[in-house]
Amino acid sequence: MSNIANIEKLEHIVNQLGAIIDQVWTKNAKNLRISKHSKQWWMDKYSRSLNNYRISRSLDNWKNFKKVVKNTKRSFFHTKIQEVASKSHGPWKLMNWISRCKLPAIKAIKYNGCPCLSPESLWEALHNIFNTTLSHQVDSNILSEIERKSTFCWSSFFKEEFKQAISKCNDSSLPGPDKLTWHHLKSIIKQDNCLVNIINITDSCINLEHWPNYFKCLSTVIISKPNKTTYD
Repeated sequence: MSNIANIEKLEHIVNQLGAIIDQVWTKNAKNLRISKHSKQWWMDKYSRSLNNYRISRSLDNWKNFKKVVKNTKRSFFHTKIQEVASKSHGPWKLMNWISRCKLPAIKAIKYNGCPCLSPESLWEALHNIFNTTLSHQVDSNILSEIERKSTFCWSSFFKEEFKQAISKCNDSSLPGPDKLTWHHLKSIIKQDNCLVNIINITDSCINLEHWPNYFKCLSTVIISKPNKTTYD
C-alpha cells in the first residue's frame, strides 16, 4: 500500500478497506432483541434459573433466583459507580439510570412553505439551502489582490503523532454507516502494519489533495435543544 501514486489508486485502496470492514462487521455482528425489560447485568444463567422456577414453582428456587439477581445487580452497579468516579466523568454520567425527561415537541422543518416529513424532503431542503451559491457569478480577479504566501511541503505523519491525535477521540461517539468507531480504530492501529497503512492513506489524501468518496458518507442526527421549537 506504500505506492499510492494517483487518485484512482487511492479510491481503489479505500474502497477495498471499506469492503473488509463490511465483511468483518457482517461476520461478527449479532442481532440483539432489545426491549424495555433488557438489563445490562442480565446473564443467561438467570434465564435458566427463572425457567427452573417456572417449571417447579418451588419457593426455594424462587428465593435462590432473587438472591443471585440481587447480588449481581449490587456488584454491577458498584463497579459502574467506581468506573465513573475513577474516570472523573462526574455525577451526571449516572443520570442514565434514572427517569429521563421527555424531549419537547418540535415543529417540522419547513422548506418553501411545506413541512419536510421524509428523508428525501429533508435532503432536498438541506441540499438547496447549502448549495444556493453554486450558480452565482464570482469575480476571480479578486484573487490577484490577495498577498501571496510562501508554500511548504506537507510533512508526513509520525506514528506517535497519529496515535496521539486518535487517542483524544471519544470512544462513545456514534459511528458512521460503516459501523467503525474510534474504539475500533484505536484497537486496529495497535498492529504496526495496520498503523503504517492507515498513515499512508492519510498522507496520500493530503498529497493528492483528494478526499475519497467512501469517507464522504455519514449519518446526521439533529438533536433537539431546550426552548427551540423550530429547526428551519
